[in-house]
Amino acid sequence: MARIALEIPKVGLVMENARLVRWLKQVGDTVRVGEPVLELETEKSVVEIESAENGRLVEILLQVDGEAQVGDRVAWLENDAVEPATSPDAPAARSGHSPASAPSPATTGAGAPMVPATSARTGWAIPAWPGTSAASAASGRANGRIRSSPVARRIASQHSVNLAQISGTGPRGRIQLADVQRAIEARSSPQPATAPGTFQPLSGMRRALARSMTLSNATIPQFIVERAVDWTAIESVRKGLASESPDLPRPTVNDFLLQALARALLSFPALNATFSGDADSPDAGLLSAAGAHIGLVVAVPNGLLVPVIHNVERLSLVELARQRTAAVRRALSGKLRRDELDGATLSLSNLGTQGPDRFTAIINPPQSAILAVGRRRDGVVAVDGALRIRPLSQLALTVDHRVADGRLAADFLASVVETLEGRDWRLN
Repeated sequence: MARIALEIPKVGLVMENARLVRWLKQVGDTVRVGEPVLELETEKSVVEIESAENGRLVEILLQVDGEAQVGDRVAWLENDAVEPATSPDAPAARSGHSPASAPSPATTGAGAPMVPATSARTGWAIPAWPGTSAASAASGRANGRIRSSPVARRIASQHSVNLAQISGTGPRGRIQLADVQRAIEARSSPQPATAPGTFQPLSGMRRALARSMTLSNATIPQFIVERAVDWTAIESVRKGLASESPDLPRPTVNDFLLQALARALLSFPALNATFSGDADSPDAGLLSAAGAHIGLVVAVPNGLLVPVIHNVERLSLVELARQRTAAVRRALSGKLRRDELDGATLSLSNLGTQGPDRFTAIINPPQSAILAVGRRRDGVVAVDGALRIRPLSQLALTVDHRVADGRLAADFLASVVETLEGRDWRLN
């Protein structure tokens, strides 16, 4: 009978500590590979931690609300294998050492989990999740009911937002996820201190952002290239898709941006990489990505989250819209999955129609670039020798100078703009 230690895995770049929210299994329960065992609250999100081993949960070392660090042992499994899967000298959890029964397990999602890749160091698994399903159809207005999408209603309920106080921007005034997100952002805007000199301690998320951005500014040599983009072609494609396929999710500007960035990353593999090692040592190098993995900056109360959409190049605009909507919903509710916290080489930051005309963004380490999108506004451009009014935005690409130089960054951004101003889109 082999005894297998389950340890706290690392979730995200800056994670140091985590709090145990709840056990999903009790002592004596059977645990299967890929099955969620517990929930951890990190500085960025609440994530389910899965097992990479089959066995029976025989001892719990960390109790609910206890804190632990990466690598701490939190439980023991037993199975019929001869050799133990982990080293016996792994550290124990720093709180809740005495064995005890876990709380009653919560109901988990239906359906068999995908078989995950296994961490060689711990008994946890790195999940490989399937694509997300589409949101249900929008509800109509009847007997005075407020027209809103299911996602908008769910997120509004989770954040105690009154839908009656929101003006919808969807068809016939329907309230959409973006409308609720703006209401949450407006409510969470910093308020002036009640008195001069008032000290406000940082929240866990703000502390994580402070560490990450300080690391970025101190260790990454960053430069910026800019270029304007004309949205005329995108508007035409979106209108056509809405009229031809009204029942499908309607891609937003962010979906077109994500697809254009994915194409550019595959065309310029030198930028689809991250810097690794110390520049002064022989181990310095560039780590290439296998696909186009792009982060999307989402404003949440008291901070930012950057869920990662993996293999964007494989997704149609409709499927991309579904996955992007689901990722934003999970970010707003603080329920991002582990696979959505890492792996990107580039991020997209779009402050929307209420944002500034132009802005620049700081790279989210260890990524190599970030694209900042200014608000869309009408501008005068020369077309075939004549002046025309066109919808324009200013794009600003911030790049890690250790990974790429100005010429490559300029060509990359030109490729993105060329794609956005064309009509070659994979819709379905």
